Amino acid sequence: MNSTALMTDHYELTMVQAALRSGAAHRRSVFELFARRLPEGRRYGVVAGTGRFLEALADFTFGEAELEHLRRHRVVDEPTLEWLADYRFSGDIHGYPEGEIYFGHSPLMVVESTFAEGVILETLALSMLNHDSAVASAASRMTAVAGDRPCIEMGSRRTSEGSAVAAARAAHVAGFASSSNLEAGRRWGVPTAGTAAHSFTLLHDDERAAFAAQVDSLGASTTLLVDTYDVTRGVQTAVEVAGTSLGGVRLDSGDLLGQAHAVRRQLDELGASDTRIVVTSDLDEYAIASLAAGPVDAYGVGTRLVTGSGHPTAGMVYKLVSREGDDGVMVDVAKASAKKTSVGGRKHAMRRIVDGVATAELVGIGEHPGGDGDDRELLVPLVQGGQVVVATGAEGLEAARERHAASRAELPAGALRLSAGDPAIPTMFIDEVPAPAEALGTEQA
Repeated sequence: MNSTALMTDHYELTMVQAALRSGAAHRRSVFELFARRLPEGRRYGVVAGTGRFLEALADFTFGEAELEHLRRHRVVDEPTLEWLADYRFSGDIHGYPEGEIYFGHSPLMVVESTFAEGVILETLALSMLNHDSAVASAASRMTAVAGDRPCIEMGSRRTSEGSAVAAARAAHVAGFASSSNLEAGRRWGVPTAGTAAHSFTLLHDDERAAFAAQVDSLGASTTLLVDTYDVTRGVQTAVEVAGTSLGGVRLDSGDLLGQAHAVRRQLDELGASDTRIVVTSDLDEYAIASLAAGPVDAYGVGTRLVTGSGHPTAGMVYKLVSREGDDGVMVDVAKASAKKTSVGGRKHAMRRIVDGVATAELVGIGEHPGGDGDDRELLVPLVQGGQVVVATGAEGLEAARERHAASRAELPAGALRLSAGDPAIPTMFIDEVPAPAEALGTEQA
């Protein structure tokens, strides 16, 4: 087991030390993870990273190596080290299941525990959900405009090695068919794919020799990269080498739309009418949309996907919203800083569905918002009494993928437009407290 306990910020542990000393560490508390608003112009977000967080939670323990590091660097005192040595999260966590759509002030994760047990999970939860949800939200926009044409995640070389695996997983949640990242395949069951880069063609004396070597190794169903030199000549050579049963050709530069039309005509004239055309090269949702009218069969996406297509973080925060008072009664608490407000109280959430279409996010404070028979519950148990109660791993990933497709299909007409706009549906607080203005706006946090 590799401990995840030090994947946190220094001040999480110093807060625990001070709370232990004051006696407040064991007060019952409710923390909430949420985004105050969607990134500017976005109409919806996608929850991702929950499965990774739950697996990391199981390994969030302080062993001898972790404790010795904290002791050597005098991060916390000995009484706190003794408390950390026995740390196991024993509380409850409810949350939006992975793949679900979310909006401003959706209560994406509700952590109920003592203050000390819950506060040290803040950084771990935020680092995973902020990154993965940003990638999944971008991926969802891309797969929505791609329609039935598959998208391939290929951004590993454009981010750090750990983020590359997480991004491949998040993209798969939001509909990407496969990834170039083998570790994502091993760890999460994400289908992997890939053939050859320009360096393989340049290795050989000429393009024909490179294509022949690839076909000999991988078969005629492989995809040949035809733009190392001249595209027209490359396509001609590819069909001559592989025959009309050639699986695909890849275009990675230039005017992709114009080239796709020209290559499709050439392939058809050569009798390779079933050969697919795969396009890559700095694609994003806008480029994919511009290629919709072209004879393109699949898209490979890298940099823009793993960086959230302009929004590399989802802007989520983790706030204390309720805690036990001196009399043992729970007290709602909230941050009131300008433009960084939170809403106190333990939340419950439903999505209002009318004739199969989502119309509002209903959030109850302290009480369930209620609803009719068509409304959908959003918060589900993730952890009970410290034990994870939902599937993670490959099984959980496939369930998240199916959930995302169903949740996105519920959105109203216009939600999938790429133009900047307001959230697809409003967030409505069912209580005396009005919905924060930023829940309905689009200003970036």
